[in-house]
Amino acid sequence: MKNNTKKVVMLGVLTAIVIVLQFLGSFIKFGPFSISLVLIPIVVGAALLGVGAGAWLGFVFGVIVLLSGDATAFFTVNAVGTVLTVLVKGTLCGTFAGLVYRLIEKKNKYVGTVCAAITAPVVNTGIFLLGCVLFFLPTVRQWGVDAGFESVGKFMIIGFVGFNFLFELLVNMVLSPVIVRIINIGKKENQ
Repeated sequence: MKNNTKKVVMLGVLTAIVIVLQFLGSFIKFGPFSISLVLIPIVVGAALLGVGAGAWLGFVFGVIVLLSGDATAFFTVNAVGTVLTVLVKGTLCGTFAGLVYRLIEKKNKYVGTVCAAITAPVVNTGIFLLGCVLFFLPTVRQWGVDAGFESVGKFMIIGFVGFNFLFELLVNMVLSPVIVRIINIGKKENQ
């Protein structure tokens, strides 16, 4: 009973952190997109609480992206495509981070956390790009032309997600394993 209560409390705290980080992160913009620090608590939750927690935290991330106005440019083009892309990318980045961690943790928890920290931004960005192709390609192509890119592919990779993806990847790879390790040390000391 006590262990379940701790898990529920930790999930509640991580959910609150996801909400706050996403709302605050929506003010830090590089180009048309905000920098997402929110993947860190998603990875931490997936590693410490499991795949379901990762999926939940990713879903909350998606909901907050929709509520914060970060997806407004896409909403005007295709509302259904926007909602699907945003919710699926968030949910699956947490789900896959949890699955990758579970696959590797038995051999090495630190490596499992690093791999989960790599997985979250790769899945998040990959599904975003897939959603752009499926639902918004003509608009994205025009944005690329307006930005001076000769091909939509170059624009999507370099102009659209390049810096944001690299920042998310590096920050996740550094901070997520450290935070998981600190929490695990705290758990051991309290036992």
